[in-house]
Amino acid sequence: MAHFKPAYLIHGDDHGRIAERRARLRALAQGQSGAHGVELFEGDRAAPDVVAEALSAMTLAVGRRFLIVDGAERFKEKEVGPLSAALATIPPDTTIAFFAREDSRAKAPAALHRAVRDAGGDISAESGLKPWELPKWVSARAREEGLELEPDAARALIAHVGERQQRLLRELEKLALGAEQGASIDAGEIEALSAPSAERKAWAVADALVAGEAEAATRLYLALRAQGERVPGLLYWISQRVRLAHEIASALDAGEPAAVVKRRLRMPSRAADRLIADARRAGADRLRAAISEVADLELASRGGASGGAGEDTAALVAIQRIVS
Repeated sequence: MAHFKPAYLIHGDDHGRIAERRARLRALAQGQSGAHGVELFEGDRAAPDVVAEALSAMTLAVGRRFLIVDGAERFKEKEVGPLSAALATIPPDTTIAFFAREDSRAKAPAALHRAVRDAGGDISAESGLKPWELPKWVSARAREEGLELEPDAARALIAHVGERQQRLLRELEKLALGAEQGASIDAGEIEALSAPSAERKAWAVADALVAGEAEAATRLYLALRAQGERVPGLLYWISQRVRLAHEIASALDAGEPAAVVKRRLRMPSRAADRLIADARRAGADRLRAAISEVADLELASRGGASGGAGEDTAALVAIQRIVS
């Protein structure tokens, strides 16, 4: 069971991160005390005097009581007095969390900082970095995940996914899952490693085709269609991947060492090893035939085909032919 302090103040100009922390705290609180044990203070109810009165009021709730207060950036210094007094005598089974989405004009007052600190609470600043500071920050976070990102690679990742620190952290976590500990990732690899999810899943369909796994390819294809992906877009990425596998198989047939082939691939090490092994087993001839099958499907899907069930049937039949 999570341990909670009496009070929290989460403030700063990274509003997305603050919203995520609020959602996480609410979920944890509801998991521990149920919905009846969580009280929300928003809008007019988030005034300091209203919150102070609620904090001092008796409650019949069983278990820990949680009060979540939004808009603390609007508190005025002179309004915090009653709230400070209520925090000084906060019951041992109560937790109150203040969230302040700050900007240049609105900040949580110093009196609230003092009151939370004096109550034995925790204060966290969630501040966004300046754009020019992000590459260095991304490289540092990458090292914490066991990766090495050069400045150019960090800038490429920021260009791909945006400047939100939480989004960048999630992308770094995903990169670490697919790479070896201590791996060095350059800017060229970022494009493949941080591709949109639909693109990555289309590659997964292609990888299943190259590996001869009809059931997996069919399941992945149908899942992508169920989530609304269009056939022409899927076929584009599948075609790219199958063509890459054919190039690998052709290079191996020509006597090129697998290690040399691997260095040209812009993908995580384990993914590259798997694709090379699958391409070697499939052979250049079968992969050439697979390219032809996918090309025929692309032509049909872009040439005014009616789509729907007919389009999907043709794709599923082609999957079976490719892996047979």
